[in-house]
Amino acid sequence: MKQYTKKIFVFLIFSTALFSANAQNPSAKLAAVFNGNSKRILVAAHRGDWRNAPENSMQALLNSIEKGFDIMELDVKMTKDSQMVVMHDNTVDRTTNAKGKVSDYTLDEILKFKLKNALRRVTTHSIPTMKDMMLAAKGKIIVNVDKGNDHLKQVFQILSETGTLSQAIVNVGDNVDYAKLKKDENVPEQAYLMVVVNMKRNDFAAIASSYLPNKRSIIQPIFDTDSLESINAIPQIAKKQVVWLNSLWPSLNGGHDDDRAVEQNQKKESWGWLIEKKPSILQTDRPSDLLIYLKKAGLHSN
Repeated sequence: MKQYTKKIFVFLIFSTALFSANAQNPSAKLAAVFNGNSKRILVAAHRGDWRNAPENSMQALLNSIEKGFDIMELDVKMTKDSQMVVMHDNTVDRTTNAKGKVSDYTLDEILKFKLKNALRRVTTHSIPTMKDMMLAAKGKIIVNVDKGNDHLKQVFQILSETGTLSQAIVNVGDNVDYAKLKKDENVPEQAYLMVVVNMKRNDFAAIASSYLPNKRSIIQPIFDTDSLESINAIPQIAKKQVVWLNSLWPSLNGGHDDDRAVEQNQKKESWGWLIEKKPSILQTDRPSDLLIYLKKAGLHSN
């Protein structure tokens, strides 16, 4: 009997450890978003922890992992020699000590530039490649790949090569019908996709519902005013599909944004208002603050 009890105890210890590991595993965490039963809201750090490291930098990724953010959003561009690098703008003017279009430089040239921080001061950090970022993120954090919809073939190729398809969400564009996407692009079956849907469009519902056949797709509604009647449809969309909302600047959420939450201390009117729309994911420029808010509300756990 004692031996049997000991075996049960060891099993429970092992099961708890395994559950804990899976809870932190980004692939398992992302898959759980689609089971329809989780009340947890994932936090997506816009361009990484950019207040404490250069945006879209390797350090921003490492900070996001260390601080327990669920997702890092990053942006990709293609160099002159067809290499994917992590950069938001078409030019390097704003974020580096160089000038010109990303597409005008080779990868070797791009790697010599230095990134600027949020104060626009030049740092020692270099522009990372998408491949290096995905390898650093592998098994540690979900990654949202944005701005790559003109190069989806290359984006999916890198995710496949690095073995990170199961922990990545790929933005496929704005207001793109799923049938058209399938016709124009060779999308891997195991890929997680996200489409941006402008709620001002008359066909917003048709675009969103076109992704119903894809059980790994996410809908990202955007709206620059909260007076739209269509906003009332977001919780209904969330009953059948995964919804991602943004608490970034007001043009994406009708004024229910991060600055209102933090600087004006109107968290209920900003993050609380967005949460009422039943998103599974919130993208934010204030990931640490949002994480604290969600944990206090019982909507996030480590």
